[in-house]
Amino acid sequence: MKKFIAEDSFWELFPEATIGVLVARGLKPGAEVSEEDAAEIARGLDRANIRAERFLTSDTISDNEPVRVWREAYRRFKTKKGARCAIENLLKRVLKGKPVGSITPSVDIYNTVSLTYAFPTGGFDLNKIEGDYRLAVTAEGGEPFLPIGEEKNDPALPGELIYLDDAGATSRCWNWRDSQRTELNDETRDAVVVFECIEPARVEDARGELEALAENLSRYLGAEITVRELVTADNREVVLED
Repeated sequence: MKKFIAEDSFWELFPEATIGVLVARGLKPGAEVSEEDAAEIARGLDRANIRAERFLTSDTISDNEPVRVWREAYRRFKTKKGARCAIENLLKRVLKGKPVGSITPSVDIYNTVSLTYAFPTGGFDLNKIEGDYRLAVTAEGGEPFLPIGEEKNDPALPGELIYLDDAGATSRCWNWRDSQRTELNDETRDAVVVFECIEPARVEDARGELEALAENLSRYLGAEITVRELVTADNREVVLED
């Protein structure tokens, strides 16, 4: 049995957080996505870049509400210098007139939904996660981590909030950067997608993102959605696979 577990050390920092967790099985390889569906995924990402402008009420990135709340959140745990929340990185591109572009169909889908709801969202290859998938504050640090696009190990710091499994960190500084080891690609068959909401007033938006992820992964990539759950302080773990 493989579980997702948000540990006590996380809830001590963010007792009102909500974590969306979705498992999508049987994803189509990128080469099997029809031209029509690929074009629709691309159009959806284009529309999401435009819709994201509604979250940008200031030309100063840190003054925009989705960014401001995450900047405050990142002050509660140890981070690498310069690390920023994933949604800030996406919104900054929109603000600068450099829209988020296509990567792979599965990544494009979760980026589309992330931009639509302004929640940081990440996808991981479920079959490459070793043991339970956890969200926790490190005690001693040192969990190995090879960032996407890099060639050098960049281990977690003591007191850093990370996603991790038995083999090391899968995301550093909560949702700043993801690991090559567990990244989604065109050959991924089973994925776990997670996103974070730290504003209690936006829980219904979190429900909306969860449904949008499920709908789009099913419609365009033929996925079977086997887990669709909101993890809270009262519901701290979910079974990913038996």
